[in-house]
Amino acid sequence: MKKQIYIAIGIVIVVIIFLWYFVGSDTISSETIEVEVNRGEFKIAVTTSGELEAKSSEKIYGPDNLRNVRIWQVKIDDIVPDGTVVDSGDYVASLDRTELANRMKDQELELEQLETQYTKTKLDTSLEMRSLRDELINLQYALEEKKIELEQSKYEPPATIRQVEIELERSERNYDQAVKNYQLKLEKAEANMQDVSAQLTKAQRKYDEMAEVLSQFTVFAPKAGMVIYRRGWDGKKQGVGSQVSTWDNVVATLPNLTQMISKTYVNEIDISKVKDGQHVEIGIDAFPEKKFTGEVTEVANIGEQMKNTNAKVFEVLIEVNEFDSVMRPAMTTKNVIITDIIEDVLYVPIECIHTEDSISFVVTGGTRQQVIVGKSNENEIIIHAGLEEGEDVYILPPEGYEDFRLSLLDEEIIAKYREEKGKENQADTSKSRADDQMKGFNKEEFMKKKRPEGARKGGVRKSTN
Repeated sequence: MKKQIYIAIGIVIVVIIFLWYFVGSDTISSETIEVEVNRGEFKIAVTTSGELEAKSSEKIYGPDNLRNVRIWQVKIDDIVPDGTVVDSGDYVASLDRTELANRMKDQELELEQLETQYTKTKLDTSLEMRSLRDELINLQYALEEKKIELEQSKYEPPATIRQVEIELERSERNYDQAVKNYQLKLEKAEANMQDVSAQLTKAQRKYDEMAEVLSQFTVFAPKAGMVIYRRGWDGKKQGVGSQVSTWDNVVATLPNLTQMISKTYVNEIDISKVKDGQHVEIGIDAFPEKKFTGEVTEVANIGEQMKNTNAKVFEVLIEVNEFDSVMRPAMTTKNVIITDIIEDVLYVPIECIHTEDSISFVVTGGTRQQVIVGKSNENEIIIHAGLEEGEDVYILPPEGYEDFRLSLLDEEIIAKYREEKGKENQADTSKSRADDQMKGFNKEEFMKKKRPEGARKGGVRKSTN
């Protein structure tokens, strides 16, 4: 019994393998997909990924005059999370105070020393000037005594009178010299006091300036908005631990979210197609159901190399026409830049086109039909000749299509197309040159060169020679 069961199972397995090999494999290999040739508007576009940015933003600055206190960089010690909505005057960030606080301590010690020196100089000057004033008073008393002696000696012999006169003259000369010395020492004392006072004032002003700068190490929002971290030269966001330079002391930004742009990069192969003013269809990855429109506003003239690759790209700025509250800076966008729109042409999916010995053809029915192709976009390609609207062509042709008959176009059709293509290329080249010339065209300069020297409003001045 068991033997019969095993035999039955073996027969079933053999039948299944037979059916799969001779029937199933033919079904899979013979699967084909056909599409119709369409006619209508054909869009050529360049699709790129970008990043939303605010068209304009207000900068949140750190401390002013860092250079005056000889600090060139300061670290962000704390900052609110990126994207925080703040009101005017709200806390935004605090900066590392360590370096400036240490300098303030040194300056405070220097200020105390200068205050002590000022007080000491003031006391020394007071004592010295008091001593000089006392000396002047004593000399004045001695001078008066000599005058009295001279009056009392008028009855004395002439020699005695002369001696008294000499002593009086000496007293007068001593008094005059003491007055002059006092004046000079007074001026010197005033100069010393001014010098010490100036040093003290300078040190005090420097300390006050440090205190003013230190008070700005706590940063507040200048107005209401959403705090967005600034990006450094390396593209990284400047958060906690980042350095703020004295030459560019921006801590963060408050973008104007009502006007947004999408910054994107186009590779060097497609950049020749992108021009200012081109229409753009914009999508946001975070909200795929929302669609926006935009316009190319700026195309970089110089390319740059992408990190870790040899690819060259050009920066392109796209202004978003609409406003939506869901749009936030740094959101990823999909930008479809419409570089050309061709009206009323035939087109098929690119997968329909095959090539053999530089001949392009499609598979239709049991024939390989030669076609003349034109411009293409990411999914489709224009057919100039070889097909009709509504005709069915294979995307996935049947097996063995390589052996189908190749139907070639008439030489007249190919020659006519080449002639028309040559005219189009010549017209495009002329237009491109004209556009390049008009970019630098200046009407006033042109008129100056055109008008001969000496020409007047009424005509050209004739030579008298």
